[in-house]
This record gives sequence, C-alpha cells and structure tokens, in this order.
Amino acid sequence: MKKIFLSLSLVIALSTLSFSQTTQYEFQQMTAVESVVPGGLGRSRLITSAKDGSMEEIKLENFFSFVGINFGNIKENDKILAGKIEEKVNAGWELVSITPGVYAADKSTGIFITRYLFRRVKA
Repeated sequence: MKKIFLSLSLVIALSTLSFSQTTQYEFQQMTAVESVVPGGLGRSRLITSAKDGSMEEIKLENFFSFVGINFGNIKENDKILAGKIEEKVNAGWELVSITPGVYAADKSTGIFITRYLFRRVKA
C-alpha cells in the first residue's frame, strides 16, 4: 500500500510540474491584399512582417483583368500563398489563425484581405 501511495504521489508531482511550465511562442503575421479593381488597375500583395520591423512584399495578381475575373491570376495567387505557407511550416511555424476581410469603396472597387497568423515555440 505504501508503494502504491508513493508511486501515485510521484505521478501527481511530475504531472503538476509538467503542467506548470508555460510554453513561450513567437508570432508572425502574413497578409494577402488582393485587389478587385476592374481592369486590373489595383495592386495586390502578400506582406510578411517580422518582429524586428522588416517586411517582405511579394507581388500578387489582381482578380480582374480588362475582360472580367481572371481565374489564371487567382490560380497563380493560390500557388504563391500555398508555397509561402508551406515554407513557413517547414521552418517550424504553425498556422494558428486565418482571418478574412473585405473592403469595398463602392460597387466597382475593393480588396480582399486575408491575415494569416503563425506561431512557433521560442528557442
């Protein structure tokens, strides 16, 4: 009985110690801004901001060309976004949140904004 009590006490003590350690994370934000301005006149970008204030900006294609929705452009943007997410995951980042947003100045112009929040355990 004494051995069972000691074993149980040891398991509880070790469990308490492991739960008391808080994991420290670092975070990084990536934002896709995709223009829906007719005629392809808008600007679309994928922006990644680092903790040190540096910024990476990758050109994306606009959703619209002069003839309407350009599905080839959407396909290219998807390829770029998926590649960037894969790059981050392979570097140890975990995608924890995706937040979409839309801004329309009027019926003919606007942007889609998608924010991707990544985290990884601090070294």
